[in-house]
Amino acid sequence: MDIQLIALFSAPATALLALGYGWYLSRKVLAQPEGSDKLKQIALAVRQGAMAYLGKQFRLVSVFMAALTVLIWFTLGSGMAITFLIGGIFSAIIGYFGMWIAVRANVRTANAATRGLNPALSVSFGAGTVNGMLVVGLGLLGVSLIYMWSYFSFISFGAETVAKHATDVLVGYGFGAALLALFMRVGGGIFTKAADVGADLVGKVEKGIPEDDPRNPATIADNVGDNVGDCAGMAADVFESYALTIVAAMILGGSLFGLKGVVFPLLARSGAILTSILGSFFVKAKNDREDPFKPLMRGFVISAVSAVLIFYALANYLLGEPRAGYAAISGIVAMIALLYVTKYYTGPGEKSIVGIAKASQTGAGTNLIAGLGFGMESTFISVLVVIGAIFAGYSFLGFYGVSLAGMGMLATTGIIMALDTFGPIADNAQGMVEMAGLKGKAAQVTARLDAVGNTTKALTKGFAVGSAAVAASSLFATYFEATGLAAIDIAHPKVFIGLLLGSSLPFLFSSRLISSVGRAAFQVVEEVRRQFKTIKGIMEGTALPDYSRAVAIVTAAAQKELIIPAAIVVVLPILAGLLGASALGGFLGGVVASGLTLAFFMCNTGGAWDNAKKYIEDGNFGGKGSDTHKAAVVGDTVGDPLKDTAGPALNPMMKIVQIVALLIAPFVIQFIGK
Repeated sequence: MDIQLIALFSAPATALLALGYGWYLSRKVLAQPEGSDKLKQIALAVRQGAMAYLGKQFRLVSVFMAALTVLIWFTLGSGMAITFLIGGIFSAIIGYFGMWIAVRANVRTANAATRGLNPALSVSFGAGTVNGMLVVGLGLLGVSLIYMWSYFSFISFGAETVAKHATDVLVGYGFGAALLALFMRVGGGIFTKAADVGADLVGKVEKGIPEDDPRNPATIADNVGDNVGDCAGMAADVFESYALTIVAAMILGGSLFGLKGVVFPLLARSGAILTSILGSFFVKAKNDREDPFKPLMRGFVISAVSAVLIFYALANYLLGEPRAGYAAISGIVAMIALLYVTKYYTGPGEKSIVGIAKASQTGAGTNLIAGLGFGMESTFISVLVVIGAIFAGYSFLGFYGVSLAGMGMLATTGIIMALDTFGPIADNAQGMVEMAGLKGKAAQVTARLDAVGNTTKALTKGFAVGSAAVAASSLFATYFEATGLAAIDIAHPKVFIGLLLGSSLPFLFSSRLISSVGRAAFQVVEEVRRQFKTIKGIMEGTALPDYSRAVAIVTAAAQKELIIPAAIVVVLPILAGLLGASALGGFLGGVVASGLTLAFFMCNTGGAWDNAKKYIEDGNFGGKGSDTHKAAVVGDTVGDPLKDTAGPALNPMMKIVQIVALLIAPFVIQFIGK
C-alpha cells in the first residue's frame, strides 16, 4: 500500500483508539461509588462551581473566536478559517471534558482511599489518563482529518500539492488551538490563584486554620480553582503544543523529504499514543506501603523507552534517515532531563527546598531572597537543557531536526498529561477528606497522593514550558521558510527594535495577569474577613459560610481579564510587522528568549516556595503555626500567581505570536518588504 494511504488511515484510527480507551477508563472511574452524603455535598459544590465558571468563559470566548473566524475567512481564505475553528473547538472540548472527569473523580478518589492506596491511585490516575487520551487523540485526529481533506481534494494534482495545502491550512488549526489555550490558561490561572491566595491569607495566616478547613469561606473556590486552572488550562495548553509540533514538523518535513517528511510526524505520533497506553497499564501500587511516585514513574519510563524504539524504527524504515530518529530521541532525552532539573529545584525535601525553608526562620524577607536565588539558578540550568535539544536537533537535520526534537519532547504526552491531571484530582480528594472529617486510612492515603501530586504538577510545568519553547522555535524556523529570509542582522536598528519589543512583551503580558490575581485576591480576602465577622458560629463550626460568594468574585475577575491579554498577543506582532519582515523576525526571537526564561523562572520559583512551605508544615523548623511557617506562607503567596497563572500562560503566548507572524508574513513581504 502507498505510504500516504497508510498514514491516511492509521493515524486517525490510532487517534480513535486513544479516544476509545479514554471513554473506557471514564466509564470505569464513574462506576466507583462517591461515598457518604457529606462527601457528595462537598463534591457537588465544587462541580457546580467549576462547570458554571467554564460555561461563562466559553460564552465570552465564543464571541471573540467567531469574530476572528470571519476575519480570517475574508483575509486568509475559507480553508484557514475552517481549520482555525476546528483547532479552537477541539481545544475547548479537551478543556471541558478534562475538567468534567476531574470533578467527578476527586470525590471517588476520596472514597476509594478508605479501601487503600491502590484503589485511590487507580481512580485518580485513571481519570488523569482520560485527559491524556483526549489530548493526544483529538490532537492527532484533527491533524489527520485536515490531511485527509487535503489528500482527497488535491491528490489529482500530485503529492506536492497535497503536502502544500495540508501544511498551509494546518497553521490555522494551530492558531485556533493556541488561542483557546491562552483563554483557558489566563482565565483558569486567575481564578485558581485568586481563590488560593485569598483563602491562605485569611484562613492560614490570620485564623490559623488548616488549608481545606470547611470553616474557610474560600475553600470551595480554592478547590474549584484546582480544576479550572490545573485541569482545563493545562490540557488545552499541552494540546496546542502537541498539535503545533506536528504542524511544524509536517511543514519543514515536506520541504526536506517531500511527502514522506509530511507523513512521518503522523505515524510517529500514532506510535507514541500506543506507548502511552502501554505505560498506563504499569501504574499499579504493589501494596499500601509503596511510595505512589514509583508506579507513576514506572509507567512513564516504559512509555518513554517504547517511544524511543518506535521513533528510531520509523526514521530508518520510512525516511531512510537515522538522523531523524536521533533528532526525535534528543527531544525525549531533553524532556526527561527537564523533569529531573525541575524535581531537583522544586521537589519535596530537595536541597533548594530545605535551603528556602531554613531561610524562613529569619522572616519572609529571607524566604523570598532564597527563593529568588534558587529560581534564577534553575532557569539557567533549564535553559541549557532546551539549548541542548535545539542544538542536537539542528545538528542532525537543520530546522526539521528542531521540529522533530519538539515532537520527541511531547512523545509521552498521553502519560504526562495523566500525571499532571492526577495532581489536582489528588489535591481535591485530600481537601474533601479533610472537609468531610474522614480519619484513619483515607486521610493517610490522600495525604500521600496529594504530596506526590504536588510533585507531578511541578514536573509537568517544566515539561510544558520546555516543549512550548521548542515548539515556538520550530515555528520560528517556519517563519524564515515562509518569508525567504536566510538570516536577520540584529545590528540593524529596526531588527534590534523588534528584538527589544519582543523581549518586553512577556513582561507586559505577565504584569496584566499578576495584577489581576492581586486585585481578585484582595476582594476574596475582604469577603472572607467579612464573613468571619458577620456570620456568627463559623469558627465554632455551628454555622456554614457562604461559599458561593468567593466563587462568584473570582469567576467575575477571571472573565474580566480574558480579552485584553489575548488582544495584546495578537496585535503586537502585527505592529512589529510594520517595520518589515526582518524586524518581525527579531521580535519573534525576543519573545521566545524572554518568554522561555521568564516562564522557567516563575514556574520554578513559585514551585520552590510552595514546597518549602509544605516542608515546614511536615514538622521541620517549627512546623505549622510557627513564625517560620508564617514567613513561608508569604513566599508561597507571592509564588502562587507566578507558578500557576503568569508562568504557564506564557506557553501559549509564545506560540500564538509565532503563528500570527506566519499568518501575516505574506502581507508583510508584499506590502512592506524584508
